[in-house]
Amino acid sequence: MPLDVIIGAQWGDEGKGRLTDLLAAESDFVARFSGGDNAGHTVAVGAQQFQLHLVPSGIIQPHTICLLGNSMVIHPETLLAEIDHLNKLGVDVSPTRLKLSPAAHIITPAHRTLDRVCDARRGDHKLGTTHRGIGPAYMDKAARSGVRAEDMQDPVAFEKRIRENMQNAAHLLEAVYGEACPDPVETAREYRAHAERLKPYLADAGAILHDALQDGCQVLAEGAQGTLLDIDHGTYPYVTSSNPTTAGALLSLGVGPGHLRRIIGVAKAFQTRVGEGPFPTELIDEVGERLRGTGEHPWDEFGTTTGRPRRCGWLDAVLLRYAVRVNGFTELALTKLDILTGMQPLLLCSAYEVEGEMVKDLPRSCATLAGLTPIYEEQLSWEESIWNAHFWGDLPPEAQAYVHRVETLTGLKVKLISVGPERDQVIRRESLV
Repeated sequence: MPLDVIIGAQWGDEGKGRLTDLLAAESDFVARFSGGDNAGHTVAVGAQQFQLHLVPSGIIQPHTICLLGNSMVIHPETLLAEIDHLNKLGVDVSPTRLKLSPAAHIITPAHRTLDRVCDARRGDHKLGTTHRGIGPAYMDKAARSGVRAEDMQDPVAFEKRIRENMQNAAHLLEAVYGEACPDPVETAREYRAHAERLKPYLADAGAILHDALQDGCQVLAEGAQGTLLDIDHGTYPYVTSSNPTTAGALLSLGVGPGHLRRIIGVAKAFQTRVGEGPFPTELIDEVGERLRGTGEHPWDEFGTTTGRPRRCGWLDAVLLRYAVRVNGFTELALTKLDILTGMQPLLLCSAYEVEGEMVKDLPRSCATLAGLTPIYEEQLSWEESIWNAHFWGDLPPEAQAYVHRVETLTGLKVKLISVGPERDQVIRRESLV
């Protein structure tokens, strides 16, 4: 009865989606457990690119059953558009394959408006949110005034709940922010239609997973965002509104830690983040631009959800060790190793300098990274392309040495290494268990 969890070890965008797709081939159930459509997972299958925001990446595998967990926030229009798009591409996204937890909360247009105006009000201190309404929806959840997916079981009652929620938001928007709210009556009518379509997808995700694990099925939990964006353990306040960590997975899916087998931390071979917030190893120069790419290719460093260019820098092993501690990773997956090909010099942050002293772990909380100067190690680079590497032995000695250094600095084995965007461009090292 194994449960494997895939967790982002950085600020999100680590390549979790394509690894979920890979491991879903050996799984019976794939469950997404946090966030909403502020996340974007890209899966490349040949020439076809699947860009997913709510539906678990495991849906591309034809045999899996996919679930959306309790702790998610769902924008119905986005979910339905994604279902329709996948169906047109020949992917079965019927209620027999996709299950929506009744405890998930609903995002409305008012939440999105609040998200936008609140962030704008912060001026120079803006958080750089995706404006998808994630934070305001979680605020309603915490205030116990939110609308839950379970309300869609009665579309008429759901229409009323949405209208009331929108009307309350309208008072706030107009009185405090001087902003007009989308029409509550029209929105509620549209959401009733969404409820009619999504009602068949409602199912008790926790009970389904409990029974599946008891029956010996393989369950894969797919995270969104990353550890450094966790609202409790991330670079607060520049974080998301949920817990994209191991504890968040168990909480959202309603299963106990006794089921855990593998906790896979996914990290890029370098560091990126989208939006505002501290970033000790950020490169604001031609090297950072090279890591980012031009935007001509789907694998370049531009947000799947927002299209915004990602900030790029060298791999930060101090923060990676922190993610290992917070999540209890059993192993690491290193993505985009191919991007480092030909990088001279090739650097890696192994410690910080704080007030003239070297520290190898965070001297304060993850929220206070200001004033920390990265201490870099120079690594040997490699010139030859590694796109055609399928086995560990196919990698140049310098690339192997870089991976070994990451392992030494984190105390964990790197079991999966991606060397390109395709499904088959992943080196598997399970023999190292």
